[in-house]
Amino acid sequence: MLDFVLPRQPVYLSFDPGPYRMQMGLIARPPDELVQIDERYPAEMAERRHLLAARRDEVFGAEPGSEAARAEMLELLADLLPRRHPEWFAREGAMLHNRLTGESWNVEQPERDPLEIAGLLVQEDFCLLRMSDAGPILTAAVLCFPTRWRLHEKLGHPLAEIHGPVPQYAERLARPVDRLISTLKEGRMVERVNWTANDDPNLFQPGGKHFRRELNPNVTAENAGETLYLRVERQTLSLLPKSGAVVFGIGVHVYPMARIAADKHIAANFAAAIRALPDDVRGYKSLAPFQTVLLAYLDAQAAD
Repeated sequence: MLDFVLPRQPVYLSFDPGPYRMQMGLIARPPDELVQIDERYPAEMAERRHLLAARRDEVFGAEPGSEAARAEMLELLADLLPRRHPEWFAREGAMLHNRLTGESWNVEQPERDPLEIAGLLVQEDFCLLRMSDAGPILTAAVLCFPTRWRLHEKLGHPLAEIHGPVPQYAERLARPVDRLISTLKEGRMVERVNWTANDDPNLFQPGGKHFRRELNPNVTAENAGETLYLRVERQTLSLLPKSGAVVFGIGVHVYPMARIAADKHIAANFAAAIRALPDDVRGYKSLAPFQTVLLAYLDAQAAD
């Protein structure tokens, strides 16, 4: 690893006070903002290399017929990275050089699956979707940092079915999301963020329904700032024009609760947002084991 100064991790706050509303919350972004590189890059890329070497069957999957989309995903990054970050990436013929890691990849005749290489270049995960009569289908993904779901339980399934466990998704969001994905245009990208809170800072969290349901006795209102974490996904949707596939990009950010609650106004807004959640959404976010201590902590920070 060479010595580079990387940008600080951005902070995404995706909660607002007031009544809970189930909505997409989309913001238009320039397509060149598909990926973000920050100070966590060295550690996260090391973890991604480990997961793709030791647990590849859990973090990578591809359906037959997704070959063109996987190749196009790597082509996109091989163009984007040296153009947007020439200080860190360089393209020489078929070779893409990563100055941050010292690695070089042949992007025209890749020695590994092109989607795997994409997952070894940047901090984001990528899920590739194709349209069908049943709606968007998940056909391939490099998913090193899942938030409580297992890739091979979802691969090959429609998006509406994948989101079946999400409260209110079928009634409120399934049709708008499917329509949005089916009408995405080249050169357009949209972004949204969502959040969960838990007592586990690890990025690789495939836990799903087996996630903790009991109170962690080590978490108290006094130490919640250091023992609880806000986990945020920055999600993007964009089109791969040649293959017609849609890229669902996922960038995961984990913040110690103390970092979020250092501003008393943010602490107050977060506490209000938690209190406004319907019971089914609160359960889906697995807040029950520590909601009482978290609210006590946030209230104390807001009043300080």
